[in-house]
Amino acid sequence: MAKQKAKLILKDGTEFKGYIFGHPKSVAGEVVFNTGMVGYPETLTDPSYCGQILVCTYPLIGNYGVPGKELENNILKNFESDKIQVRGLIISDYSENYSHWNAERSLHDWMAEEKIIGIYGIDTRALTRKIREEGSLLGKIVLDGDDENKLEFADPNLENLAAKVCVKEPVTYKKGEKTIAVVDCGTKNNIIQAFLRRDITVIRVPHDYDFNSLDVDGIVLSNGPGDPKQCPATIENAKKAMAEGMPILGICLGSQILALAAGANTYKLTYGHRSHNQPANESGTRRCYITSQNHGYAIDSATLPVDWREWFTNDNDGTNEGIIHISKPFFGAQFHPEASPGPDDTEFIFDMFVRALK
Repeated sequence: MAKQKAKLILKDGTEFKGYIFGHPKSVAGEVVFNTGMVGYPETLTDPSYCGQILVCTYPLIGNYGVPGKELENNILKNFESDKIQVRGLIISDYSENYSHWNAERSLHDWMAEEKIIGIYGIDTRALTRKIREEGSLLGKIVLDGDDENKLEFADPNLENLAAKVCVKEPVTYKKGEKTIAVVDCGTKNNIIQAFLRRDITVIRVPHDYDFNSLDVDGIVLSNGPGDPKQCPATIENAKKAMAEGMPILGICLGSQILALAAGANTYKLTYGHRSHNQPANESGTRRCYITSQNHGYAIDSATLPVDWREWFTNDNDGTNEGIIHISKPFFGAQFHPEASPGPDDTEFIFDMFVRALK
């Protein structure tokens, strides 16, 4: 692979120089970091990263290649959506030689095919420390020879990103007699798989679809990218479902939408939680679960109405990790019970929700 130079330019003027892999195209977005050691095929295809340039803190990326497009229940098994969702990838060292029994191609070839740029040779430790101290930053990856002034910085959080990544028409995955609607704000494939494996029929609908018109036994508000306040139609539909007492599970962005529908507030975290080892304490117990997370916003627990309580809190920074209604079947988890990648210690939340279905 011939070396082509490029640089990451942050909005404050800081520059990091490196080399290109994947598709050679200058891009702009929000620069965020993930501390996971493995799971880049799932991470790169997670719709929650739409609009973002991802920094991997683990130094060796690409060493086990990329798996094939195997299907389970007519859904890609090894990926969280049908394409790479990040705008760009920043790593320390790219492994050109990969080795894994399930690998069918290299990370470079996959990213080149999907026209996604990567840059390696970056001091990702210094970059991550900067983000931790100053918060998530806008940035752009500019190819050597391109005019950096022609590419403007872009804040994806000012857009309704859920509208970009959701399905455009309802899709039904037929299984058992019980049926739920998954409101697709950027849902990961394995959230749908988690219910299909439990013999639940899933109707996947666009983020702004009025799911209250459906004959279902429960509602799942999915994960997704960006600011939950950019999804007003979803919030209003969730309010209607709550008024009817419909069982609702919110995951990640969906938990924030559930909170907004209940009357609480949300805010932007300094640099977010993106990793496979976030400790979440269950309120009222001595249990701490290790969870997979990917979010830049959080619920302000102090604004929760009196009939709601905080379900989980983050053991690192005390931020909210889940909410639950005191008497009705409304649950919200800020982390990802389905993992993919990461630990699946909290899959019991799916079982709780299934037991609550009408």
